[in-house]
Amino acid sequence: MSRGADLSWEWIDDDAHLREFVAHAVGCDAYHIDTEFHRERTYFPQLALVQIEAGGRLVLIDPLACDARHLIPLFEGPGLAVLHAAQQDLDVLDQSIGAIPGRIFDTQLAACFIGYSTPSLASLTQTIVGVTVAKGDRLTDWLRRPLTAPQLRYAASDVAHLAEIRSSVQTELESLGRTEWAMEACEELRSRPTGPVEPLEAWLRVKDVRTLRGRARWVARSVARWREERAMELDRPPRYVLSDIALLGVAQKAPSTAEDLGQCRGVDSGFARGSQGRALLGAVRDGLEESSSGDLQFPAPEGEDLEKGMRSAATLVSAWVTELARQQRLDATLLATRRDIVDLLTHSPSSRLATGWRAEIVGRDIEDLVAGRKALTFTGKGSDEGLRLVNVPGGGQ
Repeated sequence: MSRGADLSWEWIDDDAHLREFVAHAVGCDAYHIDTEFHRERTYFPQLALVQIEAGGRLVLIDPLACDARHLIPLFEGPGLAVLHAAQQDLDVLDQSIGAIPGRIFDTQLAACFIGYSTPSLASLTQTIVGVTVAKGDRLTDWLRRPLTAPQLRYAASDVAHLAEIRSSVQTELESLGRTEWAMEACEELRSRPTGPVEPLEAWLRVKDVRTLRGRARWVARSVARWREERAMELDRPPRYVLSDIALLGVAQKAPSTAEDLGQCRGVDSGFARGSQGRALLGAVRDGLEESSSGDLQFPAPEGEDLEKGMRSAATLVSAWVTELARQQRLDATLLATRRDIVDLLTHSPSSRLATGWRAEIVGRDIEDLVAGRKALTFTGKGSDEGLRLVNVPGGGQ
């Protein structure tokens, strides 16, 4: 047992101790979890530390010394996993141990339903618990061993107050009748696909790729796909395989020989003559062959795929959603993004506004607005100032 600044924790670095703790935590209604990880030098995230509080015990688990897959029974159990800003933690856990919690409560996401706007853990801890969390070093090397006492204390603090924060947020959710909304949003987050980027879409993330024209776009897409797949194979960041500037240079020049490849900016002559150079030239040839199918277009900006007459409707609806979110003490981006509005207006089968809590709050009203059954009016008087939705007599008939 270690202690520091009124926090105490257990350091777990062997499988037997981890299994014993999991057996304890499985019997708890809820457990509070966070992770530390690195991905600067690898393609896939490296899990460096797992912090869990359950049933009065706070543990710091060293996944470099024990098998973190022993946590799977806890994730598969009935307990509720409480996290803050869970997306990256879920991604790391899924890729590192192949499992994520079966039920989650994200304190950041849930707080957006009671008037907060994407709050940090430190701000919630200060506001709700009245505790100022010491700032951690954002450049901490969590893979280094041994970790220092301040590092361990900082890691422990990430889960030490989650129970109190969750209790306070949940109480307010219940008073506002929004518990079900928040839990639906948490499940939506938990079910969101995780994992690496689709290699065929990797070219869209290349800096300045939109400057390319004609066949150079096809070559860029093919080379970026090769780079992404090679990065996965080596477990290295894509830039270690080929820099963005080199990728753009290759796309522009479309080299056919090692000599031509070596002349491209950012490409080393030794690389050009080696096996990787040959593989890259193969990707260039693939891109040139694909270019015969026509122009390669970038995805249309949100709303551009709408009919011209509907674009003004999307803009008006966006303004109303922002106003509604303010009135309801909701984070506007949580309620509906521009993409969500476009999906609803284009009757996309994947529209998030067509079902669940979003449909209840705003989706059905948007449909009525577009159909002419309701209209927007502006009130400029005192506390009632803002856009209001009103019924249209005989509207939509």
